[in-house]
Amino acid sequence: MLTGRCHCGGTVFEIDGELPQALTRCTCSLCSRRGTLYAYYEPKQVRVKADSASDSVYRWNTKLVAHHFCGICGCTTYSDSPDFQMDGTWDGKTRRFGVNARLFDDFDAEEWPHTVIDGKNLW
Repeated sequence: MLTGRCHCGGTVFEIDGELPQALTRCTCSLCSRRGTLYAYYEPKQVRVKADSASDSVYRWNTKLVAHHFCGICGCTTYSDSPDFQMDGTWDGKTRRFGVNARLFDDFDAEEWPHTVIDGKNLW
């Protein structure tokens, strides 16, 4: 079980799973500005506890991705998105959660291996 929280503790999450072999850094205009390192999971593996003040959502472009962040402290918490493949395709139904691994308790995400998705050119 992995746990994490935003800076103020207004959003807390539990993940029924382990750390992925590598985290993901996306180069799209939003992700590159936020500096998030994502750990991907099936939605059923992630439990988020947040009230309405601490769970804010930003959607842009296609509106297919819900980028969640804490409305109190501003931390990026997770993204609920289509399960895009590396070539940008999607089956039209499968979703995934990209959790901000920088928020995991007792974990240094910067030290973990990570891969890069060329989101700047894919989406």
